[in-house]
Amino acid sequence: QVQLVESGGGLVQAGGSLRLSCAASGRTASSYAMGWFRQAPGKEREFVAAVNWNGASTVYADSVKGRFTISRVNAKNTVYLQMNSLKSEDTAVYYCAAAPSMALVTTPGTFTSWGQGTQVTVSS
Repeated sequence: QVQLVESGGGLVQAGGSLRLSCAASGRTASSYAMGWFRQAPGKEREFVAAVNWNGASTVYADSVKGRFTISRVNAKNTVYLQMNSLKSEDTAVYYCAAAPSMALVTTPGTFTSWGQGTQVTVSS
């Protein structure tokens, strides 16, 4: 089991940037694929980005491609989501999650551990 804690959310103006962090703990944390999802009020949780265990492979939702970057530093057991050129539609609670592999990584059911979420609000 992997425990996840997100940080870095906040209020930012449209066009600005934020970097989210996800600290993972657990003996095998570095072996998991990691993902970010988000959920806006009244909407379903949606996939944002994922990275494989060693950072060599990444996947992005079309809505964030070219603006967001996912990365990880296994020595720190931390995954990051750098968010640039933020838009009001990026406003949501952002969740970090861990999955045993990159198979079906855009599907929430693939992920076995979840953080508590961090709020990101983009003002227009």
